[in-house]
Amino acid sequence: MKFAIAYLRVSTVAQGKSGLGLDAQRGAIARFAEAESIVITDWLEEVETGKGADALDRRPVLTEALRKARKSKVPVVVAKLDRLSRDVAFVAGLIAQRVPFVVAELGADADPFMLHIYAALAENERALISKRTREALQVKKNAGAVLGNRTNLAEAQMLGAAQNAAEANAFAANVLPVVQQLQDQGVATYRAIADALNQRGVRTARGGEWAAMTVKRLLDRSRVAM
Repeated sequence: MKFAIAYLRVSTVAQGKSGLGLDAQRGAIARFAEAESIVITDWLEEVETGKGADALDRRPVLTEALRKARKSKVPVVVAKLDRLSRDVAFVAGLIAQRVPFVVAELGADADPFMLHIYAALAENERALISKRTREALQVKKNAGAVLGNRTNLAEAQMLGAAQNAAEANAFAANVLPVVQQLQDQGVATYRAIADALNQRGVRTARGGEWAAMTVKRLLDRSRVAM
């Protein structure tokens, strides 16, 4: 008989009070556990609020789930990866806790490497959404719409450039653990790393395929950020 601890999370007090999202997560985990012959020993639910909610010290229930799982030597089961976090660095930090995580949506065979991959994809999708939003605003601007406060245009441009740089640095930091794992497995050249990323469905910050030069720029940016 296999045992596990279930962790459920919603992001707002309103969702927590209404049960919105929690029932769906509970149902997904229950179906997964039944199919895999897993007994859920604890159901831990967390409602988080405010910015910076991915920090572990803001997630006391997750901390408790880690403690219980470590003590009982059982995995923590979540319905979807984003119930842990949408931030690949945070997911990597959780994996470093040496407590196995099982994502019902991904199946029982998804190993830590694949969790890194899917977390990187989620992080990339967030960057793409931000990019699409900026492009949509640009289309409106080109059509003659007046956007924002034109009295502080220079300041806005500086902030926009800083945000773009920050997003690029964040993307590099998020994908770097995946690249490092490939290097540890003997994938050495920029071309080979690019091929491996493309085969795994990991996209660049702009949503395209990797090339040797793209990988080089990623690693160069990571070194500068350090």
